[in-house]
Amino acid sequence: METELSRRLGIEHAIFGFTPFPEVAAAITRAGGFGVLGAVRYTAPDDLARDLDRLHRHADGKPYGLDVVMPAKKVEGVTEADVEAMIPDEHRGFVQELLARHGVPELAEGEASGWRITGWMEEVARSQLDVAFDYPIRLLANALGSPPADVIARAHGHGVLVAALAGSARHARRHAEAGIDVVVAQGYEAGGHTGEIGSMVLVPEVVEAVAPLPVLAAGGIGSGEQVAAGLALGAQGVWLGSLWLTTEEADLHSEALTAKLLAAGSGDTVRSRALTGKPARQLRTAWTDAWDDPAGPGTLPMPLQGLLVADAVSRIQKYEVGELLGTPVGQIVGRMTSERTVRAVVDDLTRGFERAVTRINRIAGRSAT
Repeated sequence: METELSRRLGIEHAIFGFTPFPEVAAAITRAGGFGVLGAVRYTAPDDLARDLDRLHRHADGKPYGLDVVMPAKKVEGVTEADVEAMIPDEHRGFVQELLARHGVPELAEGEASGWRITGWMEEVARSQLDVAFDYPIRLLANALGSPPADVIARAHGHGVLVAALAGSARHARRHAEAGIDVVVAQGYEAGGHTGEIGSMVLVPEVVEAVAPLPVLAAGGIGSGEQVAAGLALGAQGVWLGSLWLTTEEADLHSEALTAKLLAAGSGDTVRSRALTGKPARQLRTAWTDAWDDPAGPGTLPMPLQGLLVADAVSRIQKYEVGELLGTPVGQIVGRMTSERTVRAVVDDLTRGFERAVTRINRIAGRSAT
């Protein structure tokens, strides 16, 4: 499953795996793919350095990358406290009422929120880069479009390719103009922040829009046959995120959440602003329903929503409150029906890819060689 991009990066399979877990990223890389560690949850540089150490030690000398969340435009002098002060009391009251209605216990006195995502902030994201470039990362991906020009230049100065996610051909063209090396065409089906165009339409549009830049297909891909479809549409690889959540190496810290993922069907997700303030596909729960109810106050824009709900999400996760418990995940969750090792997932993808190629060759009247 080699392409020009996979050969350039020195990987066996053109499978790029995004994950918040260093053990999963390392396992993807060891299995012949390209593990990409998500950095947004790291608030302290030392924590990111610890997990990059772990990833590097277990990658067996093979390449890996990092995914950050940086806005293209820099905002000077804005602190987390400044942003917190912008949150209306009405919204704080709505959160407390919702938690009380579902009987969610308080955190213990002095216990800090374990879900405090501030990686979108300029100062935090740049501190992550200061750590990242001390490691031999081969790819820097940005989930909020093109990173600032100086970050692209800095990455290129370290010999690191820069990738950016796009939900439309228009976004992809902007990435190309900004000097991005790889565009990830992420369809509507994907987990997390995603746009409104399905992968079958989006991927070939983006391929055409940014040629000859390489494109990775993302969204709704969880089998080798779907990998083959992405490559047939012109992509040079696939970008997979949700599929790794139920692997044995993933550390969700919640048997209840794992069970919900394994039981969910492809229709059990929703694009909601409930988690971050931007449309993000996630499991549909009483939490997302409450925020999407017109009778409520509505969600706040990013980053206000993420800070507003941080403590609430920590409480829901810690106490595993079933009706509210969720996570970002794509429509491919319907295929995630058992816990498997990362190696088993990659092997299944490559076997499915071979079956698809053999089938198409047979239809075309060609041999499979």
